[in-house]
Amino acid sequence: MSCVRFNEYPTQDGKWLAEICLNAEGSLHALSLEMIDLIQPKLEQWRHDERIVAVILDSVGSKAFCAGGDVVSLCKAIKADPCSPLPDAFFTREYRLDYTIHTYNKPIICWGSGIVMGGGMGLMNGCSHRIVTETSHLAMPEVTIGLYPDVGGSWFLNHMPGRTGLFLGLTGNPINAADALFLGLADRFITSDQRDLMLERLLGESWGDATAAVNRVLRDLEVASRSQLTPEGPVQRHYDFIQMITDHNDVDGFVEALVAVKSDDKWIQRGVNAIKHGSPLSIKLIQKQLAVTQHMSLKEVFCAELILSVQCCRRTDFPEGVRALLVDKDGAPQWAFSCLADVDPADVEACFVSPWSQHPLADL
Repeated sequence: MSCVRFNEYPTQDGKWLAEICLNAEGSLHALSLEMIDLIQPKLEQWRHDERIVAVILDSVGSKAFCAGGDVVSLCKAIKADPCSPLPDAFFTREYRLDYTIHTYNKPIICWGSGIVMGGGMGLMNGCSHRIVTETSHLAMPEVTIGLYPDVGGSWFLNHMPGRTGLFLGLTGNPINAADALFLGLADRFITSDQRDLMLERLLGESWGDATAAVNRVLRDLEVASRSQLTPEGPVQRHYDFIQMITDHNDVDGFVEALVAVKSDDKWIQRGVNAIKHGSPLSIKLIQKQLAVTQHMSLKEVFCAELILSVQCCRRTDFPEGVRALLVDKDGAPQWAFSCLADVDPADVEACFVSPWSQHPLADL
């Protein structure tokens, strides 16, 4: 059974609608290199196929769209062989796929229902039409596994209002559909029970103008769903708090202020716990990552992220964080540095140095 299903559906006016359906429910559709290598050539094929007018990107089942990259397999390969070629291959091909989606010449409709995290956020955020439902649960919790918000996180976190991107990148706090719309991570809210109706309506459309056809269908479904949307999400409710707590000259000041917060608010507590138990090196990397990529182009962002991701794989925090959170699940990672004050600035700087003479994504 393939980990990705591909379908093509005929429309009423003689065109075709394509579908990419992630098919690995057991891992909540964690994005593997096999998935990436199946999806990329299909998108290239459809890009030049005049029959295909639009693409739907979704997954089997209702629990998750994509819960992240397959970091467990990646870290197992690193532990077996610290010189494994898999990190370079995985991240290079994943970011190439993400960039392809961002720059695609036809509408891509992402059904972002259920859990959307990490690598799933990378897939979704490049799509032209991003749908969230009442079950959508979005997050970039890489600080807890010794990584940083990659897959274009440097791009979309920096484009969020105020300093919400910095806060969410550092804490990994989850957001719902209302916040996804507020932050620019989604375009439409449609209730999950209208997924099949969406396909039916799309197939019945006239496709003279593909973008207009998609918008007509999604607009009508969104209007019908409007009463089910929670009017305000946790980021909106805590916007003033986020602006205040992130207003420091360095990340050390932010961490000190956040851990000192006394609150019964579960969303704030979650952020405090993530900062307390996350990788100190990751915290430093995230702050620097968002600073250095702030004015980069999309291509430059993915090139910068590839350097940082591969360098993270050459250090101990990433495989150790994955072990503690996702493999052994003991919740007790042994980070390379015990606290922020111990993090070696030279180690941080080294993570931003390219290991190649010719960058693998130079041809984007």
